[in-house]
Amino acid sequence: MNPFESFGPEDEAVLEYGDGEFHIVKPGAYVICAVTGAHIPLKALRYWNVDKQEPYADAAAAQKGFGLEREM
Repeated sequence: MNPFESFGPEDEAVLEYGDGEFHIVKPGAYVICAVTGAHIPLKALRYWNVDKQEPYADAAAAQKGFGLEREM
């Protein structure tokens, strides 16, 4: 990231998701959950799908994103 680039809290980041880490393609304050549409601050991002390149807000959203939700 260029030290002269700046972003505000309203800017969405673009990430490349890898196994156990992600790389910032475009700086920003958050990404959008692929399942819920919630804004996820980068510091809080813990769940993503490498194959689909999708972020998830929480474990429940990740289960849905991976197609692992159980029928009740």
